[in-house]
Amino acid sequence: MDCTENAVTIAAIVHNHKAAADAPLLAFVQRLQSQGLTVRGLVPGPPGTLDDRGARTLLDLEQGTLYPIDHDPGKDPNACCLDPGALLVAGVVLRRVMESGADLVIVNRFGVLEAEGGGFSAEMLELMAKGYPLLTVVAPAHLDAWRKFTGGLATELSPDIDAMANWFDETVRNHMPLRPGLILRKATLPPLL
Repeated sequence: MDCTENAVTIAAIVHNHKAAADAPLLAFVQRLQSQGLTVRGLVPGPPGTLDDRGARTLLDLEQGTLYPIDHDPGKDPNACCLDPGALLVAGVVLRRVMESGADLVIVNRFGVLEAEGGGFSAEMLELMAKGYPLLTVVAPAHLDAWRKFTGGLATELSPDIDAMANWFDETVRNHMPLRPGLILRKATLPPLL
C-alpha cells in the first residue's frame, strides 16, 4: 500500500492516565474488526508477571501473540523498566503490516523511547511514509515530541470511542476502496414525506 497522495491519516489519543485510553482504544478496534476491517498492530495486553509485580505486555492484533516488554530495573527505583530489546522483537508485528497491509495500524504508545528516537519510532515513520492510517496513544508529557515527530500533521483525539470513530470515518473510511463484506457505515434513511 502506497497511498501517500491521500490525506494524512495519523492520530494520537491524548490521555492523562493510560488506563483512560486503553479501554476505549480496545473497544474501537473491536468495533472496526466487527465491521470487516483489517486492524493490525500492537495494543496493551494483559499484565504478565515479573518478580511479584505486573509486567506490561503487548498484544499482536493479528496473531494474538503476547510480547512482555518489561525487564527488572534492579535496585534503582528511577530506572526505566521498558526493555528496548523486547520492543525490537515486538516491532516485527509492525514490520509485518507493511507486507500484509491493514485498514488501520495501531501502535500502543508513543512514549519516552519513541520521543527519544527509539522504541517503535522507525516503524511508525515507515508506516506513515507508506500512507498507512496510524493510531497511537500519547501522554501529555510526550505531546510536544509527538507533534515534532509528525510535523504537526497528526490529529489529537480525546480518549473517547466516538472521537476515534469520527476521525476514522472522516479521514480513512471515506477514502477506502469498496470490497465485498466491508461495512462502510450504517445508513440513515431520510424521513418519508
